[in-house]
Amino acid sequence: MDVVDVAFIQPIEHRPEPNVIVEAVGIPLIDLSPLLHPNDSTEAQRNELATKVGNACREWGFFHVINHGVPFDLQHKVEVAVKKFFGLASEEKRKVQRDEVNPLGYYDTEYTKNIRDWKEVFDFMVKDPTVIPASHELHDNELQELRNKWPDYPIELSEVCREYAIAVENLSIKLLELVALSLGLPEKRLNGYFNHNNTSFIRLKHYPPCPAPHLALGVGRHKDGGALTILAQDDVGGLEVKRKIQGDWVRVNPIQGSFVINVGDIIQVWTNDKYESPEHRVMVNSKKDRFSIPFSLNPAHDVMIKPLDEFVNTENPSKYKEYNWGKFLKTRRLSNFKKLDAENLQIHHFKQSG
Repeated sequence: MDVVDVAFIQPIEHRPEPNVIVEAVGIPLIDLSPLLHPNDSTEAQRNELATKVGNACREWGFFHVINHGVPFDLQHKVEVAVKKFFGLASEEKRKVQRDEVNPLGYYDTEYTKNIRDWKEVFDFMVKDPTVIPASHELHDNELQELRNKWPDYPIELSEVCREYAIAVENLSIKLLELVALSLGLPEKRLNGYFNHNNTSFIRLKHYPPCPAPHLALGVGRHKDGGALTILAQDDVGGLEVKRKIQGDWVRVNPIQGSFVINVGDIIQVWTNDKYESPEHRVMVNSKKDRFSIPFSLNPAHDVMIKPLDEFVNTENPSKYKEYNWGKFLKTRRLSNFKKLDAENLQIHHFKQSG
């Protein structure tokens, strides 16, 4: 990512709010050891894990996991390859730049002069190719295949990323089953939405040191649109979550060997607001580079999202209108390239009136 003259940076709408940031106290740390050897784990152990996950989802929407089963050596290989890629000259990285036709590949904020989010990223889909709608128009049923764009260097990037994607996808399904159990649902109640046609993806992120960190964000305040996010982050820190009750921003400090998990909008809709997708952001650093790798667990493009029947009754009617996940995802992707007729889609657009 190229260096930007500080004089170019102007105050922006999404700059950090002047509020108090507190250290993370109480964000749960959950040991997933019983899942490493399922044949030796007991039903009581799984139920205990599910209870811990449920409490974390209700109170924070965020939690750390350790002993998660993703090999440390694999994580290290990915980290090394990612740093090699982002260390390339900008013209080399832009050879695999994303565009409106294929939104996968490389993107940086300097190239578009967009400093709202101070970072450079590389996106790839877990399934290659991945089928999504060709258009965000509701009645357009045409589909397109998205294929990953891999750079020529480092040559190991595609191989280690594919291996890593399989590992974190497997972890995400285990976590999804714990979420289901925590809700009183059958363990595999949600698995069918994430078949071989799922649209899960991984984003490699690099946040360079920012010359004016008080005027920019690594990622502005937002909620994740998918089901679950599994985040690997380095030891620099910068992730913050907005606490539900107090409303203050809390630093999610890195814990060596852990992943940070958060609930996404799909879980919020499925549970009819029982579990809420938390608002979070990333602050930039004036001195250090920061690297992170979020994995987003997403369903297949044809899945219709609405509150599950188990959470809807006469006393608690459906709070959301049904929407198609593929169209939702396509609209989000298109908004990166052009101004659409409406603001970027959020689940509040599907809230039932009254």
